[in-house]
Amino acid sequence: MTTPIDPVQFRKALGSFTTGVTIVTTHGEDGKDYGLTANSFNSVSMDPPMVLWSLGRKSSSLPVFSQANHFAVHILAANQESISNRFARSGTDKFAGCAVTRGHGQVPLLDGCSARFECRVVHQYEGGDHVIFVGEVMNFDSFGQPPLVFHGGNYGLVMKHAEEAASIAPAFGDGWLGFLLGRAYYQLLLPVRENLERNGLRDLDYSILAVLSMGEERTVEELDRLVSISGSRVSEDDILKLAARGLVEFQRSGSAQENKVKFTSAGRSYTIGLLAIAKSAESNAERDLDYREAQIMKLLLKRVIQTTASSLPEHWHKDQFWRPDNLWRDRSPPDAA
Repeated sequence: MTTPIDPVQFRKALGSFTTGVTIVTTHGEDGKDYGLTANSFNSVSMDPPMVLWSLGRKSSSLPVFSQANHFAVHILAANQESISNRFARSGTDKFAGCAVTRGHGQVPLLDGCSARFECRVVHQYEGGDHVIFVGEVMNFDSFGQPPLVFHGGNYGLVMKHAEEAASIAPAFGDGWLGFLLGRAYYQLLLPVRENLERNGLRDLDYSILAVLSMGEERTVEELDRLVSISGSRVSEDDILKLAARGLVEFQRSGSAQENKVKFTSAGRSYTIGLLAIAKSAESNAERDLDYREAQIMKLLLKRVIQTTASSLPEHWHKDQFWRPDNLWRDRSPPDAA
C-alpha cells in the first residue's frame, strides 16, 4: 500500500540533499533571450555526453524552452548569489548588466560561473508536474571557480577539507582560538600601526578614530566606554591631543554630556585612508584563500561573536558602536563590532 505523502515534509526531506545552483538560458524564436535559476541539473551520460534538467509545468518559461533546440547550463560560482536571485525572479530584465556571448543556436552565455555547458535538446520527457529536458553537450567550459550550493532552502558554500587541520594543536598554546584570533588581529593591524607611527600617533588614537568612524559626535565618556573594549581608556586630554593635530573638533556646549567629539575634514580624510590600509591588509591576508574559504571564515567568526555576546556589558553591544553616519557605509557592511 502506498503511504500518503505530505507535500511540505516531502519538500523538506528533498532539501536535505545539497545541490549546485544553475542558470539555464536559451534564445527564443521571438529573438529574445530567456533564462531562469534551477537546481534540477544532473549528468546523464559520458558517451555521448548528456545532461538533464527539469522545469515546472506552471513556469511561464516552459513554452519557450519546449520550442528551443538549444540551451546552456551555467553552474554558478560561490560569489554569484545575486545573479541567481535575479534569474529566479520573473518580470525583470534578467540579462541587464550581464556580459553575454553567443553559443550554439545563439544561446546567451554568461561569464563568471564555475562551469558552463552548451547543449542540443535531444529528448523531452513527462515528469509529473515537471518537464525533463535532456541535452547532448556540444561544448563546455570549466573555470575552476568554487561553486554556489543550495541546502535546506538556503544558499551555502563548499568548504574544502583542510589538510592543515590535523596540525592545529588542541586546547591551549598556539591552537587556542583566543591566541589565533589575537595573533591574526595584530598581524592585520601592522600596516595601520606603521602609518600611525609615521604620523606620530598612538594605538589609542587609532581606537578613538576607529570608534568615530562608526559614528561621530560622541561624548568623551561615551568614547571611553566604547574604546575600553580594547583595554584602553580615553580622557579629555587624549581628545585635546587629537584636536591639536587637527583631526577632531571638541565642541564644548556646557555639561560633559553636551560636549561632542567629531571629525575635522582632515581627520575624516585621514581616517578613510586608515580604513583603506586596513582593507588592503584584509585583501593581502586572504590572497591564499578562495572566495568560499574567506566567506566561511567570516561566517564562523560572526558565529563566535554571537555566541559570546551574552557576556558583554550593554555598552559594548554592536548597536552601541554603529550609527547611520558611519564612514564604512559605502565601503564595508557594519556587521562586525
